[in-house]
Amino acid sequence: MTEAIPYGTSETRAGDDGPVHVLHFVLHLPHPVVRVWAAVATPEGLPEWLAAADLLEPRLDGAVTLRWLNAEESVDGAVVSGRVTAWDREAVAEYTVATHGRIRFHMEPAPADSLATVLRFTNEFSGPDGRRLDNLAGWHQHFEYLSDALDGRPADWSAWTPERFEQLRAEYDARS
Repeated sequence: MTEAIPYGTSETRAGDDGPVHVLHFVLHLPHPVVRVWAAVATPEGLPEWLAAADLLEPRLDGAVTLRWLNAEESVDGAVVSGRVTAWDREAVAEYTVATHGRIRFHMEPAPADSLATVLRFTNEFSGPDGRRLDNLAGWHQHFEYLSDALDGRPADWSAWTPERFEQLRAEYDARS
């Protein structure tokens, strides 16, 4: 069963091309950093909960192409390319890609429990407020998948339906 994922938070500021949204999630995962790192920073781990890494050069300024597995490739943002904009093995993986902006995973051992991880996630992107709510709901759902994948139950993308996303989207809208 999926662990309860805490709601993400967001802040919005003015940008040159419209509003810039910064989303934050802090997850306490009962798995060691090395295991969480493998899930968020390897081509083998990413498809189990987020997206296929069609290309991932594991180094600063490496190329990355992510293909979301819960969307048709023809959907805007389903396949995105960009660069690895931060890379510190088993600590920070950051990808800056078209449409989705800056996606940053920062991991550290949980205080008092070296077999657990605190994952601090940040997503920074430009767009209308509705996109902010969509991204909060989408990341929340993906973190549910991450929790399951870390527990040995990777996402079955063929069974994906929009109902959970729509429920989360309504909850984030009500919280705004």
